[in-house]
Amino acid sequence: MSVMPRLNLTLDDDTFARLDRHAKRQGARRAGLARRILCEALDSREALERRKTLAAAYTAGRRDARQLLGQLEVPQLEWFDEED
Repeated sequence: MSVMPRLNLTLDDDTFARLDRHAKRQGARRAGLARRILCEALDSREALERRKTLAAAYTAGRRDARQLLGQLEVPQLEWFDEED
């Protein structure tokens, strides 16, 4: 039998009220919704880190790197992020 780690988290009043409101709208428990939101945020942060790493690798050693990145749109950067 495996026990999941726990995390005690203190929220300010506004954040708690927003979480509570979303949980009620979705008919979900606050803790379950908080867990899903946290997972989504971590996924998003990891994807951003991968895009930054790919952009840095793409532009390494190029004098026109800043100009190249300025010309790329978000959808163009997303194809760098696709997993096989």
